[in-house]
Amino acid sequence: METTVDGSSTAAGADPLPPFDPSVPAVPISYPLQTLEELESRAYFKSFHYPFNQAAVKLPTAGGGRCAELPQRPRILVCHDMAGGYTDDRFVQGGKNADAYAIWHWYLIDVFVYFSHSLVTLPPPCWINTAHRHGVKVLGTFIMEWDEGKKRADKLLSTKDSAQMYAERLTELAVALGFDGWLINMEVTLDPGQIPNLKAFVSHLSQTMHSSLPGSLVIWYDSVTVDGDLSWQDQLNDKNKPFFDSCDGIFVNYTWKEDFPKLSADVAGDRKFDVYMGIDVFGRGTYGGGQWTTDVALDVIKKNEVSAAIFAPGWVYETKQPPDFQTAQNRVMVTTYTVMESKFLTLLGTTFLPKAFSFKEASYNGGGNITFTGALGDSAEFTARLFQGELLLGKSQVHFTYSVKSSGNSQLCLALEFSSATEDKKNSVFLAASGNTLLTMNQFSSRFTSVIMPRRVTKLDEKTGWVIQESSIDMAGQILKEIRAICYRSKPGKSVAVAADTTLSDGPSDYYYAVLGDIKITTDGENSKFPPSNLWLVGREFVTSSSSGNQSRNEYIGVALVKSFYISDLEVPEGTSSLKFIIQVCGLDGTCQKLEDSPFFQLQVESS
Repeated sequence: METTVDGSSTAAGADPLPPFDPSVPAVPISYPLQTLEELESRAYFKSFHYPFNQAAVKLPTAGGGRCAELPQRPRILVCHDMAGGYTDDRFVQGGKNADAYAIWHWYLIDVFVYFSHSLVTLPPPCWINTAHRHGVKVLGTFIMEWDEGKKRADKLLSTKDSAQMYAERLTELAVALGFDGWLINMEVTLDPGQIPNLKAFVSHLSQTMHSSLPGSLVIWYDSVTVDGDLSWQDQLNDKNKPFFDSCDGIFVNYTWKEDFPKLSADVAGDRKFDVYMGIDVFGRGTYGGGQWTTDVALDVIKKNEVSAAIFAPGWVYETKQPPDFQTAQNRVMVTTYTVMESKFLTLLGTTFLPKAFSFKEASYNGGGNITFTGALGDSAEFTARLFQGELLLGKSQVHFTYSVKSSGNSQLCLALEFSSATEDKKNSVFLAASGNTLLTMNQFSSRFTSVIMPRRVTKLDEKTGWVIQESSIDMAGQILKEIRAICYRSKPGKSVAVAADTTLSDGPSDYYYAVLGDIKITTDGENSKFPPSNLWLVGREFVTSSSSGNQSRNEYIGVALVKSFYISDLEVPEGTSSLKFIIQVCGLDGTCQKLEDSPFFQLQVESS
């Protein structure tokens, strides 16, 4: 295989692709930088592809415009390394592979690193946008390795000014493209005299990132030591701690021994959560063997209260683990989380009930579902945390709307945990499913501050089986800390909404099955108000057009979460004098501006 500059490959013997010219208009792609010259000259900002790669979703802020700090607990960093990077995900406006690799367990992840072996790996906007929606920080990768890496390191570290200049260029790229920092991997041997400039590079990159983007991260990979030796330490020690002290954390190489997490925690002191012990899911020399025994390493990491860096979790996809990718991905990720967070699964009965994301059934409104299924006795309950955070509620009434479909007498409800902003007091609210109010109160009122029956229940068409539950609460001044799912089987005499979908079979008498489609939180008077079309600024560049012989039609072109969209090979009916392009704006809550009110621009068409 031969690899082109944009990261794509051609088979040996096939006609080679033309050289990649980023200045020429083409289908927008994400691609890395290969040389220090590209970095120094700011060449990326002159690329045609640059505006398409600017992420549109920002991380939630913690006040003052500052991104939330990482939690003070053991964390999970996921380092995505797949087939050299820039595969299906390089197509900014989407590709044709419906089975492309994806991650849907974002609630398990604190930091996401996009990795490749190119000099400067820039995360594609699809990863940044998705991770940011879930509060996950995204890092690019700056790597020097092998003989070419040594030559680049000599240039990078030739002077302190040079080192700091390149650090500033990396900061500019992160801020401009909307991601949150860098993983630095210097896998080369250096002269001891170059180490002061390397320290200056790491320190200056951390300082410029923090000042330009508060809450950003720079993480050092356990590689070259302060002596200049390329010697992976597999722990935090005096050989790599000076780099750790200059940035936000260390990604420890994955061939560590059982006592190394404890030794690293001792060296880190009160920064032990900034130590990310590496685990290679492929199992290449990793402690515990990786693959389906990745939890062995996680057990040791958790016991010693440091963090985990999971390298290449796409192993399940690349190696086609049975029975299928979705099942295998759920298995490896849920196992990971149950090890790292023991409170995640709490069972109030005698049996275990798995929880997994599912894409096999039609979703409520795009994406996937959360499926709860298994054996559950008559008096048993299962609870799983869905969200955790701090949402301060105002004076307006708050409405919770969620979609559920279930079989038999399986019930899925929500439990909300609150704390007071002014006093040391906790409250819990149970959002019940529709049914017998008296039975529900008798079952749950003693365990919750209040039990709320739904104010409205909407049953969609029989084919889909979705039931929409709507409840309202008044909790002014309270802070919503947690939302949990409560699963149980209703007792006789209680009415239930049974899905008509024949795939939801009743099963054994203790069989439980319920699917959560979505949760929406709104307040009174809250709706998406879009500016009228004449207040939008719509521009165009690189336009060439001519008409062809097709019939007139309205055509859906595509969707994008960026501020620019590229259209090519659009067939124009013969005799057409102009085209009207309508940009339909959509809000985060899923509402969209009416087409007649949406911004647009008119394009004159030349006759062919």
